[in-house]
Amino acid sequence: MDLSTFDFRTGKMLMSKINKNRQRMRYDGLNQAKGKPDLNTALPVRQTASIFKQPVTKVTNHPTNKVKSDPQKAVDQPRQLFWEKKLSGLNAFDIAEEIVKTMELPKGLQGVGPGCTDETLLSAIASALHTSTMPITGQLSAAVEKNPGVWLNTSQPLCKAFMVTDEDIRKQEELVQQVRKKLEEALMADMLAHVEEISKDVGAPLEKDLEEDEEEDARGNEAEDL
Repeated sequence: MDLSTFDFRTGKMLMSKINKNRQRMRYDGLNQAKGKPDLNTALPVRQTASIFKQPVTKVTNHPTNKVKSDPQKAVDQPRQLFWEKKLSGLNAFDIAEEIVKTMELPKGLQGVGPGCTDETLLSAIASALHTSTMPITGQLSAAVEKNPGVWLNTSQPLCKAFMVTDEDIRKQEELVQQVRKKLEEALMADMLAHVEEISKDVGAPLEKDLEEDEEEDARGNEAEDL
């Protein structure tokens, strides 16, 4: 029996304390009901689902506006700044597993950006020539030297703007002719060596047959003399 509301002096129950206890119990019961977790895991279902198609009307203040899309934007993929630096440290090896000496760049080609070496610049220009259809002009903006992280044109290699003169074209033509001449001489020497080997392989059996014929003739003459 709860005697918290009993007054032992008068021997009676205090009604004020009884009402307070009732209110407190009612308040605790409401709090327990509100804080009870919902363990129902069923997904909510829309009760007003319609089996008919409901058209949607677009309301706009500018009915003549049209959404324009740039097809070139979807084709060009974003590039990371200074991605050419990933090509540094890559070397080509010949059949003897020796490093092939890289070509020397003209003095007019100068690198731009932090840590741009001649090997990285050569790889970047070669990559641009094989993967891009745009002309290679270098970084045309002069501000790229001050802050390359902001003004860098990712579609161009990491080099300053340069011009190809007629003298450069003439020197390149002479170099190509020299290389072609060396290649022609090497092919001719290889072909002559191959022909000589074939002639040796064919001539050896013929000489052997001639020697055998001469021996047989000599034996035949000796038999006739006897």
